[in-house]
Amino acid sequence: MDGRVNLELFAEQEIDGIPVVRGDLWVRGGKRLSDIIISLALILFTLPLLLTVAALIRLTSRGPVFYSQTRVGRHGRHFRILKFRSMTVDAERDGAKWAGTNDARVTWIGKIIRKTRIDEIPQAINILRGDMSFVGPRPERPEFTAILNEQIPHYEERHRVKPGLTGWAQINYEYGASVEDARMKLRYDLYYIKNHSLILDLFIIVRTVSVALLGTGSR
Repeated sequence: MDGRVNLELFAEQEIDGIPVVRGDLWVRGGKRLSDIIISLALILFTLPLLLTVAALIRLTSRGPVFYSQTRVGRHGRHFRILKFRSMTVDAERDGAKWAGTNDARVTWIGKIIRKTRIDEIPQAINILRGDMSFVGPRPERPEFTAILNEQIPHYEERHRVKPGLTGWAQINYEYGASVEDARMKLRYDLYYIKNHSLILDLFIIVRTVSVALLGTGSR
């Protein structure tokens, strides 16, 4: 087992009976409780850091501290994700596009908070609101989702669970900025859904801390 599924052999029936997909009360309740506890702890533990980052963003570049963007959640529902702003305010004047290596739109403080994933911490608010879970497939933008649904088989199956701040794909695969990268990450996402457990969620959270400290996996 390499922690990913074969998309050519995958069938949606493989995850139909998975408790997290069905929304079984005991799984939904346990996951929701852990989401709330971990998100509150994350906010409280990192509050001095968050205030420092907010001040640096405000002082070093023009524009707001936070950045809100539409993402696709469970069952295709759209919601507004919250992040620290890491790019210039005119980053998408020519339309939506994936972030690339050494992206000129990223500010100097943005490079630091992206590398360490600090820019993602405000999504704890999304988790408390119920838009997201702490662990799950990363929510994608609707502009890209429309393309990926057409080009990648079974891509829409990742929307059968809540998206997450971190996930199995995030700790196993570098940041993706292409259709082929999205295809590879989907293989990990479907493996996570198929093999979901609270123990696996805990393992992913522990690994995420390690990834953040090492500054890998983000762009």
